[in-house]
Amino acid sequence: MRPTASTAIAGLLALTGLGLVWPAPPPQATGGDRPGQHAAPYYPGAGDAWERRRPDDVGMDAAALARAVRFAQDHETDQPRDLRAYLQRRFRDDPDGALIGPMKARGDPNGLVLRHGYIVAEWGDTRRVDMTFSVTKSYLATTAGLALDRGRIRSVHAPVRESVRDGAFDSSHNASITWHHLLRQTSEWEGELWGKPDVADRRRGRTRALQEPGTFWEYNDVRVNQTALALLRVWGRPLPDVLRTEIMDPIGASDTWRWHGYRNSYVTVNGRRVQSVSGGGHWGGGMWISSRDHARFGLLYLRRGRWRDRQLLSDRWITMAATPGDVNPAYGYMWWLNPQRQAWPSVPAESYAALGSGSSNVIWVDPVHDVVVVVRWFDGTKLDELLGMVVHAVRDAGAP
Repeated sequence: MRPTASTAIAGLLALTGLGLVWPAPPPQATGGDRPGQHAAPYYPGAGDAWERRRPDDVGMDAAALARAVRFAQDHETDQPRDLRAYLQRRFRDDPDGALIGPMKARGDPNGLVLRHGYIVAEWGDTRRVDMTFSVTKSYLATTAGLALDRGRIRSVHAPVRESVRDGAFDSSHNASITWHHLLRQTSEWEGELWGKPDVADRRRGRTRALQEPGTFWEYNDVRVNQTALALLRVWGRPLPDVLRTEIMDPIGASDTWRWHGYRNSYVTVNGRRVQSVSGGGHWGGGMWISSRDHARFGLLYLRRGRWRDRQLLSDRWITMAATPGDVNPAYGYMWWLNPQRQAWPSVPAESYAALGSGSSNVIWVDPVHDVVVVVRWFDGTKLDELLGMVVHAVRDAGAP
């Protein structure tokens, strides 16, 4: 049922009270409730050249969206602001828990909601650069997708040792590991990297027996960091440079983001000493980035790798990244998935997300409703409820 005028006005007043105000759309902008009604998809200009729309102009209920925003603001993560002290306390009894990368105190909760590419809600300081922990993994996987698209990786099912000859994949156990295994986190890679043995992050038990590559799923940052090093070898240049030139600059991201490694994660590549980056903030480092830049990245995936007239990532890669794995159907290529709506029952099964630090950092992509949500420093246990509220605000949503 379409809201009455009085309901719409009440919703706009509620949003105004949250500091969320939208200018009237220009006369030529038609809005519309469904993506298909647009003559062409909207893409924001670089930097702050990002158009806003009132919820009503893009088929959303202003009052319902205001409730979702207020919910996000009211459910801040319980993680302390001093993230260094927090991690030091958390891993103080871990023999491999020492921080070896840079850390930064976190900021206040903030976020954005996009529909049809336009900003329809924004709260907090979305330009602040913060650590983003394992959201970094989805950026890392993107550099693998680029390598596949550019022919630097023959196939995701090719053994890594075919293109990486640094000894890390020479053992009888590691020799059969493929890129597919690394990206699915089913590699069971065995070894030590940057002073951290793979057992340091064997979350199913440090002394458990290793399984055959491809048969066992485990979220393991040592193996993710090995993936980053392998991709550095494949590209022959630092992954932040790859990401900047191939993705972030073309989508108009700011120049404020940084992708850090560790103080001891330097190698020589093509005669240059370069840093291999980390895939998260477990021991420090990782991607430090603003919510606005996250939103652009999410929009690129929503648009299936296309930005204006350029196909930055292949459509094939977007499908592969969001395809459920055999061992863990809730995990794609370093993106979290929602098969049969098991992870987030309130939203479409087709939606997927980059998650970090207990889901306190989120980029959520909903291709069904043409929506992207970015939230920072949020109580991740409430994520399904928040996302459900955003979908509920879409007038043509129906059942997820």
